[in-house]
Amino acid sequence: MSQNNTRSLKDTALVSRAIGDSFKKLDPRLQAENPVMFLVFVSAVLTTLLWIASLFGIQDAPSGYTFAIAVILWFTVLFANFAEAIAEGRGKAQADALRSSRKDVEARTIPSLAQRDRVTVVPSATLKKGQFMLVTAGEQIPADGEVVVGAATVDESAITGESAPVIREAGGDRSAVTGDTTVLSDEIVIRVTSEAGESFLDKMISMVEGAARKKTPNEIALEIFLIALSIIFILVTLSLYTFSSFSAAASGIENPTSVTTLVALLVCLAPTTIG
Repeated sequence: MSQNNTRSLKDTALVSRAIGDSFKKLDPRLQAENPVMFLVFVSAVLTTLLWIASLFGIQDAPSGYTFAIAVILWFTVLFANFAEAIAEGRGKAQADALRSSRKDVEARTIPSLAQRDRVTVVPSATLKKGQFMLVTAGEQIPADGEVVVGAATVDESAITGESAPVIREAGGDRSAVTGDTTVLSDEIVIRVTSEAGESFLDKMISMVEGAARKKTPNEIALEIFLIALSIIFILVTLSLYTFSSFSAAASGIENPTSVTTLVALLVCLAPTTIG
């Protein structure tokens, strides 16, 4: 029951943060990263301005109609931002969980393998690549390294999720150890193989937090295709407005086609869902 409550609280926090982020993502610089949704964003801004203008007597279409179109467009933009924020929020939550598992422990360093009796206690954050450290049963490994003396069983469940302990020993292909794992038995001497901030756990956190990845060729091709379609649809709607204006002028009547309607048509034509 407590697990369900904890999960529910986490989901609530995730949704709350995503709602806030969906409004932060209304920044035009962020919207421009997705050309199709940027088109919807611009349309929402345009219809909002047209609605404000209608309140002062400059009516492109009935005020209530323009307001309804603007609300629908803003909802579309915010929903897209919310979906993206949810995906990013899950990555941030996983990164926070990994970060909370990392602890700054004290490391027992030794000058060399021949001077194992001269132990100096230092914070793990100050360890340098190439230093030797002594770790005994029940202690946490301060940093990534390689076992150079001894053998021990190590609990790596905090990193790998595997509950069964593994054996790490000097020599061979089972000598590598990961920081923030726990030695369960015996005593080993470890040579540090990574600087502070460059450990396996640090790299995992950076990866989970959504470090920028390159787009695949399929994604690039789809984006080009969507941009091309959007340009075509913009030209189509502009043509409809000019033809309507020409026909109305030839007939001596007011242009019946409103900009608000054409904006709504443009968004319906544009592949918003695919985008």
